[in-house]
Amino acid sequence: MTETTSPASMPASIADTLDLLQSAGYVADRSLATVLHLALRMKRPLFLEGEAGVGKTEIAKVLSKTLGRDLIRLQCYEGLDIASAVYEWNYPAQMVEIRVSEAAGDTDHSDLSKSIFDERFLIKRPVLQALEPSLSGPPVFLIDELDRADEAFEAFLLEVLSDNQVTIPELGTVKADEPPIVIITTNRTREIHDALKRRCLYHWVDYPDAERELEIVRSKVPGAAERLSAEIVTFVQMLRAEEDLFKQPGVAETLDWATALSELNEIALDPDMASDTLGVLLKYQDDIERVRGSKVRQMIDDIRKDTPIASAAAMPNV
Repeated sequence: MTETTSPASMPASIADTLDLLQSAGYVADRSLATVLHLALRMKRPLFLEGEAGVGKTEIAKVLSKTLGRDLIRLQCYEGLDIASAVYEWNYPAQMVEIRVSEAAGDTDHSDLSKSIFDERFLIKRPVLQALEPSLSGPPVFLIDELDRADEAFEAFLLEVLSDNQVTIPELGTVKADEPPIVIITTNRTREIHDALKRRCLYHWVDYPDAERELEIVRSKVPGAAERLSAEIVTFVQMLRAEEDLFKQPGVAETLDWATALSELNEIALDPDMASDTLGVLLKYQDDIERVRGSKVRQMIDDIRKDTPIASAAAMPNV
């Protein structure tokens, strides 16, 4: 759970939602702001699908920061179960309770059973935490990379998303007074069942176009030279459009590359330096070998021959 500022009111319009995202440095298009605004107004989970590194997880972080809400994150993985995601019992503490009761002569099994399955011994995991009331208002509940979890866990989430509640056999049903702000992300390594998607509003988060990606770089890496930023963005856009890569670079990799080259005091793309630092941008050796050397040099030459690129480099900072 993260520290937050004082709670803020929900955005009253799509324009306000765009401003909210912009205030935290998140450069969004109107379609994303629209579905996010609707999810907040309708109190429905928002299901965000897209390639890794396009900024899906960041949306939940921005909402937590700008709305002054707690951020509760459930990072999904293969084998994720109820004990890790929802709750488990503190077995060592329960055993101590049993031993103390036996030593005191309290041997009524019915009373003892009620005693050890008390909320005092309940360890609350992210799902249960997200349903608890908070002084700052309902938290932002991020269910990250749901496609990595098993289908059985996905099925379990249906109760949480439909009724904002979970059932604990020993205690009964725990229901939220007010639904959390739920953001679900998936990288689409497998399809999520329609039953879960129907409970959400949906949005595909795509790679940004060149203009928006340049704006993102300017916002997140303000120390990078303007020419360098423009050439990096164009280089990455060319890779996504033309190269048959195993893994295309996301916005996160664009920002990392801009930061790295800026740290090396580069003011424009240099073929040798670009080749040497491709490991910041690309994460598979086959992709790096396919691009480095003469291919990098050719791409940079093409960038500098392209008139629109020169225009982009000359654009003032926003």
